[in-house]
Amino acid sequence: MPRIYCNIFGHDYHVTKKVTRHVKEYTCSKCKKELTTNSNGDLTALTPNFKEINEVLEKIHAVRNQRLQDKIVTSSISASAV
Repeated sequence: MPRIYCNIFGHDYHVTKKVTRHVKEYTCSKCKKELTTNSNGDLTALTPNFKEINEVLEKIHAVRNQRLQDKIVTSSISASAV
C-alpha cells in the first residue's frame, strides 16, 4: 500500500544520516526507499556499495574533523600561554 501512495503522491524523503556536509542518506517515510547523494550531488539508490562508501567517507570525515579540533585547541592553548 505505501508504494501505491508514493506512486500517486510522490515520496516523502527525510534525512536519516548526515555522512558529511554534502553527503546525506534519505529514507521515504511511507515506503522506506533509501537514497543517497552520489559524487555528482544527484540522488541515487542506496545500494550496499554506496552504504560501504558512505561508511568509509564518514570515518575519514570524523578523523579529519577531530584532527582539526585538536589543532585548534592546541593553538589556542599556545596563544593563551604567551
